[in-house]
Amino acid sequence: MPEITPSKYLVMAGWNHVPHLSDKMKRELLAATPSHLRAARSQGIPSLGSGAIFPVDEAMIRVDPKPIPDHWVQLGGLDFGWDHPTAAAALAWDRDADCIYVTKTYRQSEKPPVIHAAAVKPWGDWLPWAWPHDGNNDTAAGEALAKQYKAHGLKMLSEHATHPAGGNSVEAGLMEMLDRMETGRWKVFSTCDAWFEEFRLYHRKDGKVVKVLDDTLSASRYAYMMRRFATTKPQKRTVAAGFEPQNTAFGY
Repeated sequence: MPEITPSKYLVMAGWNHVPHLSDKMKRELLAATPSHLRAARSQGIPSLGSGAIFPVDEAMIRVDPKPIPDHWVQLGGLDFGWDHPTAAAALAWDRDADCIYVTKTYRQSEKPPVIHAAAVKPWGDWLPWAWPHDGNNDTAAGEALAKQYKAHGLKMLSEHATHPAGGNSVEAGLMEMLDRMETGRWKVFSTCDAWFEEFRLYHRKDGKVVKVLDDTLSASRYAYMMRRFATTKPQKRTVAAGFEPQNTAFGY
């Protein structure tokens, strides 16, 4: 039983803890419950219900990790922070099926850009990175964050994240993400624990998005907004034994 404070504990109780509910009654209750609330109602797992920004059953978007096909384009997104975490997310886009996959996430607080850049650079030095508008602002520690990350070896896009038609509306991005989730075109690798933690708690209060614990979600939104700049992973070219390229720049 998790302790919240010395005098408060969290008790999660579901339908299996209610002796008078038969299996038939449980099935009927489950069928009458919206998909995004089934885990909360049946298992007692905390959920923010109607306030949730993404009222989607987690099972609809969670997939096992798999190799990324060579022809899928990829892109990273960064959300800058200090006391609230700096976060990163890697996206792969299957353009044939028009499906977005969140494949990797990273989240860490109170570390300088050099640490964050070193953590995500192994994802690929070829990977383009989307970033928010505050990356243009000079910091107390020196030049703008976008320039700092570029200096540390990340392939930062030249401009901050905007939608293809222009602008950087948060609501527009969230609604597009939700539409994709509901239509099976937004998937997240099951290894992205931080992303799912935020997904479960992301909500509105009095009609406004609560900007708490939304870091990897924001990073994935920035990457999604700039998906037009996603690129395929460069493939190594093999040269037949005994063949010496005449032009080393192009391999022939």
